[in-house]
Parts: sequence; C-alpha cells; structure tokens
Amino acid sequence: MTTSRRRVLLALGSSLLVPVFGGDAFAQPATRADRAFEALGRRWLDRSMRYSPVSATTIGDHRYDDRIDDVSAAGRNAGLRFTRDTLRRLEAIDPSQLSRANQVDYAMLANALRAQIWQTETWQTWAWNPLGYQAIAGGALYGLMAREFAPLPQRLESATARMEQLPDLLRKTRAELVPARVPAPHAETYAAQNPGLKSIVTDMIEPHKGVLTERKRARLERAIAAFNAAVDEHQAWITGTLVPAAQADFRAGADIFDTQLGYTLQSTLSRADIRARAEAAVRSVREEMYRVSKLALAGQAGAPPTPDNPTPEQQQAAIRAALDLAAADRPARDRLVETATEATEEARRFVIEKDLITLPDGPVRVILMPEFQRGFAVAYCDSPGPLERHLDTFYAVSPIPDDWSDEQTASFLREYNNRGTLDIAVHEAMPGHYVQIWHSNRYPSTLRAVLGSGSFVEGWAVYAEEMMVQEGFRADDPLYRLSQLKVQLRTITNAIIDQAIHCDGMSREEMMRLLTQTAFQEEREAAGKWRRAQLSVTQLSTYFVGFQEHLETRAAAEAEQGDAFNLKAYHDGVLSFGSPPGRFARQLLLDEPIQ
Repeated sequence: MTTSRRRVLLALGSSLLVPVFGGDAFAQPATRADRAFEALGRRWLDRSMRYSPVSATTIGDHRYDDRIDDVSAAGRNAGLRFTRDTLRRLEAIDPSQLSRANQVDYAMLANALRAQIWQTETWQTWAWNPLGYQAIAGGALYGLMAREFAPLPQRLESATARMEQLPDLLRKTRAELVPARVPAPHAETYAAQNPGLKSIVTDMIEPHKGVLTERKRARLERAIAAFNAAVDEHQAWITGTLVPAAQADFRAGADIFDTQLGYTLQSTLSRADIRARAEAAVRSVREEMYRVSKLALAGQAGAPPTPDNPTPEQQQAAIRAALDLAAADRPARDRLVETATEATEEARRFVIEKDLITLPDGPVRVILMPEFQRGFAVAYCDSPGPLERHLDTFYAVSPIPDDWSDEQTASFLREYNNRGTLDIAVHEAMPGHYVQIWHSNRYPSTLRAVLGSGSFVEGWAVYAEEMMVQEGFRADDPLYRLSQLKVQLRTITNAIIDQAIHCDGMSREEMMRLLTQTAFQEEREAAGKWRRAQLSVTQLSTYFVGFQEHLETRAAAEAEQGDAFNLKAYHDGVLSFGSPPGRFARQLLLDEPIQ
C-alpha cells in the first residue's frame, strides 16, 4: 500500500514572515483568548523547531540547517519539559472563546502535545523503535539536497556541518535503544536501511563537491570519510548486537493500540466501530467487483460461469479470472518510473477535462525512492513544506529489489500492473496527495499544516480514486474499475489487519489468507504488508477511516445544497481548510459547531 510522508511535530521560527493562523482568525475580531492562543502557538512552533532542526528544514525554516536533533536522554527530557509546559499553558485558555479556526487548531495542538507526552513517557518509542532515529539521520541530509531551496554551495556547507555531527547522533542512538526491547522486524528493517545513508552522500552530495572552494571541499571530504566510517561502525553494531538481541513482541496490545488510535485519528469511531464498518465494506466491495468482473469476462473464451446469484466459490473464481486479465498487462521491471509518470499525466488530463478541482501550476516529479527509506511502503508522495510551497513535489516509487527472483518480480508486477499503477498515480498524485497537500499548503495556518491529520490526507487519496471512476475515468475499461476496487479493498483490509494483528493476535498465515483470498492480493504485496503491519501501529487504519469521513462529508454537503451542489466547488471548499481531522473539516465546511 502507498503512503504519504507526513511531517510530525515540525516547526518554524517566529522570525519568518508568514501567517501562523488563518481562516476565521482573520475574518473575526480577535478575542483576548485568540491573542493568547496565537502567542502560545508561535512560541510552540519556534521552540519545537529548535528541538528538531531536521524537521524544521523539511517545513522550510532554514535557520538551523547546520544542526541536527539531540536524541540523547537530556535532549529528549528537555523537549518533554517544554511540551508539558505548553500543554499547561494551553489548558489555561478557554477554547469556547476562540474563533472557529482557532478552536480547530487548539484541538489539534492539544492532541499533538498529549500524544508526544504519552509516546515519550508511557510507550517510550525512543527505547525500542530504531526507525525513528533512521528518519532523523537520513532526513538530515536528504532534506538539504532533495530540493533547491538555496544555492548548492550553501546547502553543501550545511550538509558538511550535519555530517560532522551525525557520528555523534549514531552513538547516542546506540546509547538510547534498549536492544532487548526492540522487536525483530524493526531491527531487521533498520539493518537493511542503515547502509542507505551512505547512498545519500554518494548520489546527492559527492557529485557536486566541485562547486566548493578547495578549503570547503577538503572539509566536506573529511566529513564524508568520518560519516561513512560511522555508518559502517553503526552497521556492525546493528548486525552484531541489535539484531541478535531484538526479540521483543512487535504487537502493541489493545491498550496501547486504542490510545494511539485516538491520537492518530481524532475520530469518534472506536476500534469496534471501525472493524464493523470494514467487514461490511469488504462484503459490498466484493459484490461490486463481481458485477464488474461479469462485464470484463463477457465473451472471454474459457471464462468461469457468472450467474446473477453466485455461490461464494463462483464469486471468487469470476473475480480472480478477471483480475488475471488485468495482471497480464504489466510494465517492464525497469520502467516503473516511466509507467508511473505516464499514468500521472493521463489522470491529470482527465481532471482538467472534467474540471474536477483547482490544480497546482507545476508538475509532480516521479522518482525512485531513496534507498534509506525503502522497505516500508511501495510508494509515497513527498510534498514541500508550507513555507516552500513553490518547490517540487516528489512521487517516489520503490524499485524492485535486485535480489528478487523472477517469480517474486512477476508477483509484484501482477499487483502493480499497468491499471494498478494508474490507480496508484491517482492516489499519490492526481488528484490525490499532490493536489490535496498543495491546497493544504495554501491555508494560512502553518500550525495546522504542521499538525496535519494523516486520516484526512490518506482518506482524500482513497476518495479521489473512487471519485475519478464515478466521474467517468476509464469508463470503457471494466478492468480499470476492477483494479481500483481491488485497491479499495486493500484499504479496507488494512484497517482490519491493523487491529487484528496488534490486538487479536492474528498470525501471518491468517493475514496472508485474508489478503490473498478475500482481498485478491498477490503474494509479494501481502508479504510486504505483514512487515508493514509489524512496523506501524494504527497508521494502516487511516485510509479507511479517512475515506469514510470524506464520503460522509460529501453526502452531507450534497443533502444540504441540493441542486446547487457543484463538485469542483465542493472539492476546493473541503480542501480549503488545510488538513484537519475529517470531523473538523466537515464542521468548518457546513458551519456546524466545532466539537
């Protein structure tokens, strides 16, 4: 399944001349409570940036590009004290006295602060999840080199300074992680990703060192040598110490899962609610897949029977046979980026033709996924921060691993066949993540952009897939509709396995049976999902829950507006509030009380 790279607790400095709050905050006279909240928000954003320079680079504040995060216990505890102090100050403000826009931002900030405190003190992710450290180490260099926000020599000097500090970050990582508390899947993924840190230097830094003066180039080369040696030393520790000792249970358990679910979704739906809705959706989507399969199989020699009232076995056989037709039309192993680029352009032309939503001026760039980030998702959308909305957006596609057999490769390409890749392009780029984040970055509240809701973002992308079909995309191609429904079924089963694995003890065999039989996934896709479900807790639920919220908000808007409903105006409207949790977007759009 795809994902979008989310910015977590990113920050900006108050010296930057951009609005921090927006929407109703500008339309209504500011109350004393509004002024107090806005001052607190600026303070939190500024201090958070100091605690996370790597995140600050991503969002577009470059005052600290030559620094990296302090991942030591002292650094962590300093951040925790600041978070607690901010929450205390926030709770002293009466949210009922705020503008509607600030009420939403208040709720999002409170949620983020409480989540950070709980994750640090109770869940203690710093002690057992090495992938958080990997994101900082890789992001420290990648964030500087991926986008041209400043002249190349300036970015190389910052990269040099960060490389000089990264050996210390890796040493602190070894000091903070408790190997016995690390689950094996996390350690194994870390072992595979860590060498990719060197590839950032090889691919993105070394080819450009000639632009530096002789003195600065010599400093860069010393930093590279020390950095590469530190990565090698760290890899030896990972393989020699961490991986053998990492035997902790990766399953979160019901208490941890439910708490994190609340912070992730900010939804009124409980785990049981989500499960009931998902199981009902599985049945309805499979029924639609059968109806479409009948169309696709009509006139096909040797096609299985497709009666109006099929048995479960007949339904399964017909859907499988039709999906096999789609799977036979697949890209070459070495043309994934080209195929994704062509698919994105086809979707873009349709969106323009139907005038479905206001589009960004510039294109999205399809790239191979950086090595240090591979092993979690097949694709993701990497959008610029809200302070640098003019810079490139990347649609990253993971290449097929070199060591995969022909059988494994064929399994992967059957899943990501030409029609499946087209649907993923709709999800990631057009009019999915790329378009939605562009709209989000136009909203004046940088605070809201920093705290954006993953379920709103992922839910929009799934909604975009369904909406495109409903508006006639590939209307004469039932195999495309079937492929899109298969991906939708994947988002539904994501929500099921997310809780079933972490709360109910679902085994790998049980999950594989659900995904390959009920959801028709190929073996490679299902096997990859087992690893992803082990590494994440509640993120797999964001797609389905967010999709449901978007469907319900649109239905409410249609009911309220009747014949006056306009789809483009609705899309532009619901995306005009940034990326708040779905229930807040609905309340803002329909002028309902903020709850």
